[in-house]
Amino acid sequence: MEAGTLRGLFTLFMFLAFLGTFLWAWSSRRKNDFDSAANLPLEHDEFVSVDGLPTGIVPPDNNGQEKARQGEDE
Repeated sequence: MEAGTLRGLFTLFMFLAFLGTFLWAWSSRRKNDFDSAANLPLEHDEFVSVDGLPTGIVPPDNNGQEKARQGEDE
């Protein structure tokens, strides 16, 4: 095959891949998934850190004193 033929076939393949992705994204079966993904930033989640405490709560150190938060003066 010549280089021009390969380039043409590659262009055709990429166009079909683009068209398939476009049709997949705009299909009515995907609407609910995309709508729920679009609302993710607006949902309020309760994040839990590794130690089991909600974020924003600083656990006390060994002396019962609250640890200094990062960025605050000790």
